[in-house]
Amino acid sequence: MAANGMKKYAAEMFGTFALVLIGVGSAVLAGSVVGNLGVALAFGLALLAMVYAIGDVSGCHINPAVTVGVLTAGKMPAREALIYIVAQCIGAIIAAGVILAIAVGNPSYSLAVDGLGQNGYGALSPGGYSLASGFLVEVVMTLLFVFVILAVTGIEELKTFAALPIGLALSMVHIVMIPVTNASVNPARSLGPAVFVGGEALMQLWLFWVAPIIGAVLAAVLWRYVLVTGITRPVAVAKPAKTER
Repeated sequence: MAANGMKKYAAEMFGTFALVLIGVGSAVLAGSVVGNLGVALAFGLALLAMVYAIGDVSGCHINPAVTVGVLTAGKMPAREALIYIVAQCIGAIIAAGVILAIAVGNPSYSLAVDGLGQNGYGALSPGGYSLASGFLVEVVMTLLFVFVILAVTGIEELKTFAALPIGLALSMVHIVMIPVTNASVNPARSLGPAVFVGGEALMQLWLFWVAPIIGAVLAAVLWRYVLVTGITRPVAVAKPAKTER
């Protein structure tokens, strides 16, 4: 059982590493080429791929807000949720470090000027949006994203295709959010770049933990007690069905 636990935590760390590397990496290294839509798709495709890669191992939360949502829905113990979150944060920090190591290979890149895909509001918002706007968009979009996860993994008939709506949901919310906060909905994703950028990015980090977690809790309550009271027992956040042989 201990070995299985370690596999789950390792999967969460690696999955979060992959999500941040591809998603944030697309913004930092290829943003001028692919644009905001390309970055949004990169996040969604990375999540979709990881659902199939590690869904059977850990459920593929790879996001502290998702883990809090699953915990609030009563689908995992608190101790396991805490270790998941620690593993996710480690994976995100490692990924941000790798992105920075690649970026500095370009002589024109400056961490101080170009940043590392960090999230922010006010002066750090890509569109100059206020703290209130940033807080609202992070709560509402995380609510939508986590609700989709809980809903599609709570219906047996949809589990085979769960990765597709989950990945599309992440891309969908990113399309809306990138101009506002650079799109978090994932506290670990926000933590990784902020650790290296420091300064104001670290000072604003609280919003990208508090708001997504509030959104995730609201999503779990909405799913469990209001809209889908008759559908319960999601086995994992994203566990593709196995083909019978």
